This record gives sequence, structure tokens and C-alpha cells, in this order.
Amino acid sequence: VQLQASGGGLVHPGDSLTLSCAASGFGRDYFTFAWFRQAPGKEREEVSCISRTTGRALYSDSSKGRFTISRDNAENMMYLQMNILKPEDTALYYCAAARGFLGGTCPRTYEFWGQGTQVTVSS
Repeated sequence: VQLQASGGGLVHPGDSLTLSCAASGFGRDYFTFAWFRQAPGKEREEVSCISRTTGRALYSDSSKGRFTISRDNAENMMYLQMNILKPEDTALYYCAAARGFLGGTCPRTYEFWGQGTQVTVSS
């Protein structure tokens, strides 16, 4: 199982950016995918998670309404579309995957992680 995140960059406040995560090696198993982020000096924060099977998604309070997570199983890709970006969205963003169905909350642990992609929001 491998995950590879990409798409980060330097943007201005109010801009949009879409992150991508290439996923491979999952076979036909059930997985939940997620995006996390970690800003300097802060704990890692889960931004959103999505069921690989159903596409049902959950969002953190900080991302709800501005970010949209999606997946394309045919292309083995996951995305995070981020709109109205704020300086406080600046962080290293990671994609992750956990075996199993998505329940009422995002999984507590994730077995698989991609490398991070840096998002910097600055004027």
C-alpha cells in the first residue's frame, strides 16, 4: 500500500488549491482515506476523511464549508479541494488510509501514510 501526496504550494489568502493523493496497492479491501495537516509547533490535525467505497465524507470544524474531499477509485486518486484559504491553513498536508468502513467518526488510527505536501498561505 502506497500513498503519495502532491499539489501543495504558495498561495494568497482567499485562493483555492487542490491537493492530490495517488493511492496504490489497496486491492478490493475496504478503506477509509483521510487528509491530515500539521503546522509548525502544532499537533497534527485531521482535516477530513472519506469512505473509499461509498464516498461519504466527514470534516473537521476548521475545514467544513471550505474544503471538499473526494476520491476517484477508477484512477486510484484522492483529492482535497481547498477554497477561501487562510493563513492559518498553512501546514504540511498528509494523506492517510485506514482499513475498514467509515462509521460515525473518522478512524482513530491510520495504518498507511503518504509523505507531506506543503501548503503556505501568505500575502
